[in-house]
This record gives sequence, structure tokens and C-alpha cells, in this order.
Amino acid sequence: MKDLIAHISKQLAEIDIVTSGQLEDFKLTYLSKKGKISLLFTEFKNVPNDQKKLYGEEINKLKQQATQLYEDKKASLKKAGLSKKVVDYTMSASPLKIGSRHPVSLIRREIVDIFARLGFTVMEGPEIEDDWHVFTGLNFPKEHPARDMQDTFFIHVNPDHLLRTHTSSVQVRAMEQERPPIRKIFPGRVFRNEAISARSHCIFHQVEGLYIDTNVSFADLKQTLLYFSKELFGSDTQIRLRPSFFPFTEPSAEMDISCTICGGKGCNVCKYTGFLEILGCGMVDPAVLESAGIDSKIYTGFAFGMGIERIAMLKYQIKDIRYLFENDIRFLNQFS
Repeated sequence: MKDLIAHISKQLAEIDIVTSGQLEDFKLTYLSKKGKISLLFTEFKNVPNDQKKLYGEEINKLKQQATQLYEDKKASLKKAGLSKKVVDYTMSASPLKIGSRHPVSLIRREIVDIFARLGFTVMEGPEIEDDWHVFTGLNFPKEHPARDMQDTFFIHVNPDHLLRTHTSSVQVRAMEQERPPIRKIFPGRVFRNEAISARSHCIFHQVEGLYIDTNVSFADLKQTLLYFSKELFGSDTQIRLRPSFFPFTEPSAEMDISCTICGGKGCNVCKYTGFLEILGCGMVDPAVLESAGIDSKIYTGFAFGMGIERIAMLKYQIKDIRYLFENDIRFLNQFS
């Protein structure tokens, strides 16, 4: 017992504590319930009665010594921490700026919010799709140019799978999974094998919509898109529907809005027509309804689709679509 007390006392005299971690280790080693000094009290019961007073005093002195050392070092470290000036040499000299949402995300959220007020809910689907959901289920004939590798990214290991060229594939999934009434919008990223330029990109984002119920007419489609255009571009916005063709809608139309730059008066952006094209739309082809298991004699519906980047370019007057993919902080800071 005497030698053990002397050994621990010598350790306390030689110990050097310079960090808070070392201080915590010291407390656990000497002052905890299973520490060295506590074990001395456990061994104290084996000391002969005539020596208990002597060794009891020695153990108490040792405990007081360790406790005082702990308190002194704790106070010393606290004082050093308060007085020491910490310099972070990795910190930027300029103040850190708060980021913002990407313009594509801003427009997507605004479009979703507008259609949500009309009762449309969001549905998303896979970006790698099969031929049925991208083409066959949407009435694309086998010889349609969209099925060509010059227009579509096919998966090499499985020619039946491809990167979806439009979010209309999710419309097919909605019609297969649910029974009318169906009122949904389908935002997402799409891919087309196109050359990258100021006006086009091989990756972009779309929002498509689908409404199927009894007695749905083209007038419902027109009023829905008029409401959307006025909410997004302003109450003075006018729309124009021009006849067009899409394999999955009949009749089909392209929709233009009055130019957001010149207010419909004519400028170089709208090519002096006063209108800008923003989306395609039409009544869902009965063949598409039937292929999804929906009775076209009972139900009708309309669909529409637009590119989010195109809407963002119109609303924010962005002249080059590539800005939306380059992550240039100078460009993105404008949307803070």
C-alpha cells in the first residue's frame, strides 16, 4: 500500500496537462469511481487496523492533491482559451453570401403553385423509361423520327430502354395507375439528342399537365392556359392558339403569349409578331385513352407541356440557355 501511494504521488508530480482532452483523461484515470485513487480506498479495507489511520490520511492527502491539480489545470486552460485569439486562415476575405434557388427551380415552383390552385397535383416518374411509356403508349408510329437515335438517347445494353424525351411518359403511367377523374402535372428532367446552342440543349426540364374527366372540352383547356399565363406573366397577358400536330393529342395546338418584352407591339425578340410560343397542347387522342384502359366514349381530356428553361428565359430575359447549366456564380447571383 505504501509503495502504491508513493508511485501515484510521483505520477501526479510529473504529469503535464496542456489540452482539455488530457485534462479529461486525467480525471478519468485518477478521480473517477474506477480511477487509481478510488481503488486505493477499495484496498484500504485490507490494511491492518493499527495502520488504517496512517494510510487513511495518506490516501486523503493524495486525493486532495489530485483534485487540486485538476482544478488548477482546468482554470488555467479556461483562461488560456479566453485570451487566445483564434484566426481561421481558410476564411474568405469577402463576407459569405447567402445562396439562392436556381432560376429553373424558381420557375418550376411557380408553375406548380399556379396549377395547384386549379386542383392539379404533382406526379413524377423515372428518367430511364421503356419504349411503351415514351412512344408506343402515346400513339407514336414505328416510323416516327423521334424514335431515331439522332433524336433520342437509347440505352446501349437494352435498346427498349431510353432516356425519356418528354414527361408525357408519366402521363401514361398516371392513366394506367388511376381511374378518372385525373388532374395532374408532371415536372421533370428530359433528354434529347440535340446540338447544344444558345437556344437548345440536350438536357432540359418540362412541366406537362393532364386532365381527364367526363365532358372535358377544348374550351376548358383554353381557359386553364389563359389563367396560367396571366398568373405567371401578368394580368395583361394575351394568348393565341395555333393549329398544330402531336401524335397523342387531337386536335392539337401551339400556344403563344403576347411578348413580355414589347407588350405585343413587336420587337426583335418576338420577330415583330407580338407573340412568343411557350407550349404545346391539345385534347388527348382517344387511342391514347383506350391503350391505357380508359373508355374514350365516356371520358375526354386535355394535355399540355412546356419547357421550364424556355419560360425562365422569357420571364428573366435570358438570351442563352447555356447560362442555366454552367453554374457561373456571376449569373446565379442575379437571382438572390
